Amino acid sequence: MKTSATLRALLVAGASATAFAMALPAQAEEATVGEVIVTAQKKSENINDVPLSVTAVQGAKLDAFRSGGGDIRMLSARVPSLTLESSFGRTFPRPYIRGLGNTDFDLNASQPVSFVYDEVVLENPVLKGFPLFDIDQVEVLRGPQGTLFGRNTPAGVLKFDSAKPTKEFTGYGSASYATYSTINLEGAVSGPILGETLTGRLSGLYQHRDDWVDNTFTGEKNASEGYDQFALRGQLLWAPTDQFSALLNAHYQHLDGTPRVFRANIIAVGGGFVPGFKRDEIAQDAQPRAVQKVESSGVNLKLNYKLAEDGPEITSITAFERLHTYSRADIDGGFGAAFAPPSGPGFIPFPSESADGIPMLGQFSQETRLSGKNGALGYTIGAFYFHEDVKIDSYDYNTLAGGALDGFAYQHQKTESWAGFANLDYQVNDRLNVGGGLRLSYDKKKFLAQRTISPIGGGATGVLRASPSSNELSYNVNATYAATDDLNLYARIARGYRAPSIQGRLLFGDSLSVADKETEMSYEAGVKGKLPNARVRFDADVFYYRASDLQLTAVGGGANFNRLLNADHATGYGFEFNAEAEPIDRLILTAGLSYNHTKLDDPNLATAPCGSGCTVLDPAGALAGTVNIDGNPLPNAPKWIANVTAGYSWPMASGEVFVFTDWAYRSKINFFLYQSAEYQDGHLLEGGLRLGYRAAGGAWEVAAFGRNITNDKSLEGGIDFNNLTGFVNDPRTVGVEVKANF
Repeated sequence: MKTSATLRALLVAGASATAFAMALPAQAEEATVGEVIVTAQKKSENINDVPLSVTAVQGAKLDAFRSGGGDIRMLSARVPSLTLESSFGRTFPRPYIRGLGNTDFDLNASQPVSFVYDEVVLENPVLKGFPLFDIDQVEVLRGPQGTLFGRNTPAGVLKFDSAKPTKEFTGYGSASYATYSTINLEGAVSGPILGETLTGRLSGLYQHRDDWVDNTFTGEKNASEGYDQFALRGQLLWAPTDQFSALLNAHYQHLDGTPRVFRANIIAVGGGFVPGFKRDEIAQDAQPRAVQKVESSGVNLKLNYKLAEDGPEITSITAFERLHTYSRADIDGGFGAAFAPPSGPGFIPFPSESADGIPMLGQFSQETRLSGKNGALGYTIGAFYFHEDVKIDSYDYNTLAGGALDGFAYQHQKTESWAGFANLDYQVNDRLNVGGGLRLSYDKKKFLAQRTISPIGGGATGVLRASPSSNELSYNVNATYAATDDLNLYARIARGYRAPSIQGRLLFGDSLSVADKETEMSYEAGVKGKLPNARVRFDADVFYYRASDLQLTAVGGGANFNRLLNADHATGYGFEFNAEAEPIDRLILTAGLSYNHTKLDDPNLATAPCGSGCTVLDPAGALAGTVNIDGNPLPNAPKWIANVTAGYSWPMASGEVFVFTDWAYRSKINFFLYQSAEYQDGHLLEGGLRLGYRAAGGAWEVAAFGRNITNDKSLEGGIDFNNLTGFVNDPRTVGVEVKANF
């Protein structure tokens, strides 16, 4: 399907939904679209009063996205300017906001989008794969968030808030079964333990999928893409007085499955899938040894103390996270090699089988802040400390020798960060509020790496070391003007910052690369409001940013070696739009749209292109074997993202029948810094459908659902050093779910 045809299809779908809504009988106008409360500025506010671009996902919409056991990638393209992908499957998500992200697959990769889970920053990219369950709300904060959320947030923040303990006994349980024996069991119980003084909440998740991809080389049916994952979260809330509370949160997850399936030569020369490509088949010789395991746990304590009944409040958040992971995969995606036939599918120059693991990761963070109001002045002042100690092992195996170990390298990094911050807002008059903030950050890293066994005869290296450090002042200035009681205008200028990064994958290289700190200036203006009849809530913004010393990762290439680069500049501009409407009772419509234009701006920027015979579209660089990438768009940065949802319910037998559908579209993306005809995908369009019955008061419900109901087949990424290898989106799944609330 051509992109234009896809857009026409979306417009037709939207027009059809509008026509359907207009055809239904008119209702009284008392009903309103509910108020959305967010904590994007570390305090509870109406989303329309927050002077930045933020989208909240919650309730039935979030439940539908997660149908059938979806992981965090289910949010991709379902929020304006947000995409997520992964070459590790259900773990290690790579997020991109407004085109800014990081394609690096190293377990030590730095990302410019921060994940904040229950007010705790998750730094390592594998920690960011903690599953979503018993979630109250997801908030997507676009643009630099360096003042309140700190370093490594120049692109934005994904913020997840789990449901908290309640004073009343309540809970829920849900179970679903879908295609490929996909099982999703989830539940929570919450309530008083010692009156209203001590309350608790215990929630859990279990997810399973059978292997469903056949290996035609080994003859094994259902050889790959299965998993078992479970997670637990326990919370205790002690509130002995109205002024003091202590919330203890302990959580754990375990994942045992197969890694992302890489598929040799599924990309045709010139682009697109090769004829006859089947998503449920591979032909691999190393696949029987493929495995992926993740185990993580953490505990955090949040203390709140009000100095007076309506006075300032002190908040302390102390957190510790640990992680262990190992993932081994058939990287070349095929069997044999051209020099050791038989081999295939297609041309396999050499076999590649490797693994990466984190035998040890510990993360500690402490945030203390004072917040409150003094007349027209609101303030948040605080300090933050972060420490991480991580060890990473990289392995290479000789597939033709039965998977014998023939390469090993390790990394060890310690990171420390300190910051002090202050954020103020002042209500000038009934209409105008102005605000701003500062954050002074200091970061230092101590890194060492060594290769002890070379898979290509390069011998061992010495111990290589790097110790970058930096300090930076991040800030934002904003203003909100209430043009009417229902319409706010806002403007924001913000500076974000990413700390220096280190790339030390030494299996196929002999040197480290260090990227200097990155900064970004962002300019944004928007409008937020609701229509006079209060049946439509909307927000829209335009933005422009310019990143300086943008950190980039040159992945793979002919040398099969990752290295970090700093581009002089990169620019981006565009717009975002969100709306939610209830044109008649029981019909809820939402829509989102974004446009992002990104561009690298560095006339001397060059990188090595693919080593897999792709059709490179960039001009040759000054250095032999490189191409110039000045002017290219950022990788995995679609210009267009569009999404719509529609839900309607009919009263029936004291309950209601409901239907919900959601659709997400993203336009063309390039996978790497250079441009080629092969390593790109033209577009993706995925839809979901949910139909069921809900009992009176929501006591229970039963539903049938489908995800990717049109069975869209799209490339999500590639590996470019060996053959035309790619990995793809998940196929259509259909299933049933039952849920009970008490």
